Amino acid sequence: MAGSASSPASPTSSATSLLLHVRSSHDDEASATGHETETARHRRRTHQAGIYSPIPVHVSPRSSSISTLASHWHERTSRRAGSGMYSESSGLMAPRTYSAIENSEESGSTTPRHSLPVTGAPRNLAQSSESDDNNDDADLSLPLLSPSAASAHAASHSPDRAYFPHQPKSLAGIAVRSFCLGIALTLGVGGTVGVVVFTSSPLWRLPFFLASLSLFHFLEFWTTAAYNTRAAEVGSFLLTANWPGYAIAHSAATFECLLTNLAWPDRSWAPLHTAPLLCLMGLMLVVVGQTVRSVAMVQAGPSFNHLVQHQRSSGHVLVTTGLYGRLRHPSYFGFFWWALGTQLVLGNVVSFFAYAAVLWKFFSTRIRHEEELLVKFFGDEYIDYRDKVPTMLPFVS
Repeated sequence: MAGSASSPASPTSSATSLLLHVRSSHDDEASATGHETETARHRRRTHQAGIYSPIPVHVSPRSSSISTLASHWHERTSRRAGSGMYSESSGLMAPRTYSAIENSEESGSTTPRHSLPVTGAPRNLAQSSESDDNNDDADLSLPLLSPSAASAHAASHSPDRAYFPHQPKSLAGIAVRSFCLGIALTLGVGGTVGVVVFTSSPLWRLPFFLASLSLFHFLEFWTTAAYNTRAAEVGSFLLTANWPGYAIAHSAATFECLLTNLAWPDRSWAPLHTAPLLCLMGLMLVVVGQTVRSVAMVQAGPSFNHLVQHQRSSGHVLVTTGLYGRLRHPSYFGFFWWALGTQLVLGNVVSFFAYAAVLWKFFSTRIRHEEELLVKFFGDEYIDYRDKVPTMLPFVS
């Protein structure tokens, strides 16, 4: 019929008519309940007079129709509001919207809000539609932390935190110390061989001392890592143990050897010309002491620790076999005689007696304290062991 035929309405006009129709219905309802606002009253009167003044709505050229965009927008906001991630109270919704069905205080309705942003809203509808097609479930919440702060927060709560740099089990710290000890050991061995082969200088003792120290500290960590893995950490190298006394002692020994051999190269520091014999004895003590200490750490396994334990752990057992069957505290025996052996090799008279006095005082006090705890841990079993096995340290029963 010619009278009923009409050209297809544009998407804009259809959506606008729908919007005005719903808005007018809402205004009529507000008027009936006595809660009509001035703006709603004005819209009702202009609608009755046949005057239409639609509020301009931004339409992107990329969108097919406002109704499609409105439906898409409503679907997203409803889903975000339901999940608690997208709400007006959080400040993430467009600050001003016109509603097809409003949940207003004037009407007292509890109908869900279907919001359509107007021109000037923070999010552009075309951009929203395009991004929603690519990632419809994107999180619209604002980041709480900057990338650097978020990374630091994650690192502080990581189960691997102990292995990060500057931490007790830092893998980077272990690698650096092992590398430096390897260089020191190489320089020490090479310097010792070079001075002995190509010169007659007694200063070969200094690179030998460097090599002995480097090997000792490396083996301290290696035996711990291999046979008591859970206890292995940067401190297992013992490079800063008893700091700074330990460093001062070795520095003083190095200075004494350097000074005496430069100032009095032909001196006879041992009585009855026994210097070569005492030097050889020192070399033997260094080898035996290092071997006994390392083997003792291997045989004790998880029961060995560089720190005195005041609480007995579940894996702590009393080891009475191997070296422990012949020596009580064999690791202390090994270090005591290893240290004195290095001073005999260096030809240090003053440092030899200083080392002997300091080490005897240290180990006698430590053994007394440690054995009180071992009696508490193992009772009569340790008392019987202590009565049968000696320490082989002078004046330490």
